[in-house]
Amino acid sequence: MTETDPTAGMPDDAAATAADTPLDPATSDPALSDPAHSDADQSDADPSDTAAADAVREEALRAGLAEYDLEEDDLALLEGEAAIEAGEPGGAPLPVLAVVGRPNVGKSTLVNRILGRRQAVVEDKPGVTRDRVSYPAEWAGRNFTLVDTGGWEVDVLGIDARVAEQAEVAISLADAVLFVVDATVGPTATDERVVRLLRKSGKPVVLCANKVDGPRVEADATELWSLGLGQPHPVSALHGRGTGDLLDAAMAALPKVSQHGSAIPAGGPRRVALVGRPNVGKSSLLNKIIGAERVVVDDVAGTTRDPVDELVQLKGKTWWFVDTAGIRRRVHQSQGADFYASLRTQAAIEKSEVAVVLLDASTKLTEQDTRVISQAIDAGRAIVLAFNKWDLMDEDRRPFLEREIEQDLVQVQWAPRVNLSAKTGWHAERLVPAIERALASWETRIPTGRLNAFLGELVAAHPHPLRGGKQPRILFATQASTSPPRFVIFASGFLEAGYRRFIERRLREDFGFEGTPIEISVRVREKRKR
Repeated sequence: MTETDPTAGMPDDAAATAADTPLDPATSDPALSDPAHSDADQSDADPSDTAAADAVREEALRAGLAEYDLEEDDLALLEGEAAIEAGEPGGAPLPVLAVVGRPNVGKSTLVNRILGRRQAVVEDKPGVTRDRVSYPAEWAGRNFTLVDTGGWEVDVLGIDARVAEQAEVAISLADAVLFVVDATVGPTATDERVVRLLRKSGKPVVLCANKVDGPRVEADATELWSLGLGQPHPVSALHGRGTGDLLDAAMAALPKVSQHGSAIPAGGPRRVALVGRPNVGKSSLLNKIIGAERVVVDDVAGTTRDPVDELVQLKGKTWWFVDTAGIRRRVHQSQGADFYASLRTQAAIEKSEVAVVLLDASTKLTEQDTRVISQAIDAGRAIVLAFNKWDLMDEDRRPFLEREIEQDLVQVQWAPRVNLSAKTGWHAERLVPAIERALASWETRIPTGRLNAFLGELVAAHPHPLRGGKQPRILFATQASTSPPRFVIFASGFLEAGYRRFIERRLREDFGFEGTPIEISVRVREKRKR
């Protein structure tokens, strides 16, 4: 981020007068009026002495605020009343229940009914769900993992074949299977092939006869006894009819502890969302990180629709990687499955801690790329920029591309960049260190005394420009929260946007903050009338 000197264009006498104004009259610390002297002293000073001096400065500045009218939320902020959420403790792996069946029998609708919310993308046409997607679920006091899958078909090619492969993987990694059949159609040849697949797996199976919307259709459900899987449970996933009995049967089939799931470590793993426009390589990167074909990959743009969560062990740490649907032009311009996929992607970004924004190095930065970055910044997530297909760039082209990227991304120069290849894994190992740096900055807290010392030196060297013959004075500052870092500045007047950006740039230079957005808000407070 480029920024001009805030004092540029000021009259010499005005600048001199402003430079003589300390952060607050309650302190006469020479460090506030002589930054060079302060830097020299602090480089040789004992850290404990510096901390003590910062504490004294903080108390003096806080006492000076007594002369100003403060609101209740100001006082709460100064008293440090902030709730810190604790991570969930680790535990045994939850049992896994996989929902399988041929396309368009209502698997995702049933998943949403079990979850009690519209989580899986649903549309009245076959083939909407493609990946196997896991959701935490609960029934009758028992927690388990519910896995939605794409439709399984026989002798299909292309993307449909890869969807069927993911359904087969879901069966192999499940502790029990919920086999969904359309009761209004009856058993088909595809259903019988799925039955053979289920018998071969040896997993306990609960048969769900879906689309039984009333008593008249219950007679049709009896035909499903011919599949040889035991009693069919008549259910209407759309209206919720019979789902309670179905879940009771599923809980009886599920073991207490999963033989396939993995325990979540205490404190919970860090959540990483892979975001970007369609067909930029998000699913390919997740598959390369995991080392297996976890997500369906195809040349067709928009292959992924539901966010896919996966626990990954990297460098001795556990991470939640979330592959998301590509963000298209605008949500309100999308329709059908694409519209709901965009909403799920936004929710995945907000649930994550860091967003890895994938960009295609082989094409010029687009408006969609910029919108994805802005979406992650607006959500307050830590950010890492990953330029995919970098290995395809000619050696002579790379220096020019670097300069183009710096110009296009001038507003987010603070975000760490990784040049990699999702397809081959070239330089993919650089991704985790960049994520760790971004997360460390995202959670950085500056002590209040040190923050005010920094602002005192900054204001003494570069005061706010005079406007209308008056100059706003910074009274006190504190870091209200982390994740992302949010600073609140109490001032005697409004601080212009350019000066706030200048403060942000200097904060980054002095304290790092690589890979995290910074929020700076100003509260203008007037002196209490006597």
